[in-house]
Amino acid sequence: MSKNSPNHAHEPPEDVEFPSTLRITSKPFEEHKESALDRAARWEDGEDVAHVVNFQDASRLQRILTPRRLDLVKSLMDAPADSIRSLADRLDRDIRQVYDDVQTLNEYRIVHFREEEGAKQPFVPYDTVKIEVELTKSLGDASESPASA
Repeated sequence: MSKNSPNHAHEPPEDVEFPSTLRITSKPFEEHKESALDRAARWEDGEDVAHVVNFQDASRLQRILTPRRLDLVKSLMDAPADSIRSLADRLDRDIRQVYDDVQTLNEYRIVHFREEEGAKQPFVPYDTVKIEVELTKSLGDASESPASA
């Protein structure tokens, strides 16, 4: 499994309570690990702590969170869909493309599902989704100045 692959075996139980905020970040592993440990400690103290999905590089985040997928997330934040087909109709998009996008976003725990009467009902349980991209200078570029390029 690559370092950016999601590691989620199943959906949470129906009665799970989601935090109000989802943070999608692009941070190096060590920094994300420290942040995760801090969030876990605060959660154990009873704080409402944001759910965080981290991508270790900004280009991967950009490949997953395309403009069409962000539109899909926003639509589901406004109102859950009765089915993937109804979501495709709402977005005026091909059902197969919407299905693929929903599956990808579900793998990263951005979109979730409820099952009702055999239909997968996609929803986004967060009131706010914050996307934070961190770009840092490569160590090898420190000696080069912009003028010498």
